[in-house]
Amino acid sequence: MSTETTAPKRDRESLSSGVDPKVVRDHVLEILSTQSAENIVTIDLAGKSSIADFMIVASGRSNRHVSALADYVQRGLKELGHAKLGVEGMVQCDWVLIDAGDVILHLFRPEVREYYDLEKMWSLPTMGVDDSKQIIPS
Repeated sequence: MSTETTAPKRDRESLSSGVDPKVVRDHVLEILSTQSAENIVTIDLAGKSSIADFMIVASGRSNRHVSALADYVQRGLKELGHAKLGVEGMVQCDWVLIDAGDVILHLFRPEVREYYDLEKMWSLPTMGVDDSKQIIPS
């Protein structure tokens, strides 16, 4: 008998609309592009992480622009069938997170995005494999 245990996959059913994650991703990208989001990056997490299939990172020019982008995306996702979204950061709009189940969106003001540099963190091919290459927050 094996004593090995595996961590359960994070339950995302409550945030999922049942729509193909690629359709959700493309819909969010269309909204961001139409509403003049800047430096839009998509990170494919399928098979690499249980948190989502896609992560999208984009910038708004100011707090107001980040807030407006978040509002447009929320409305668009609700039209697509997402009745429940996880949303954080709408009070200050320096960094807004919209969790749509299989697609996670991070909206930043440029200087906040530069500080956290999520794209670099998620693009490291050996992240967590070799202790000498781990990211350690300062």
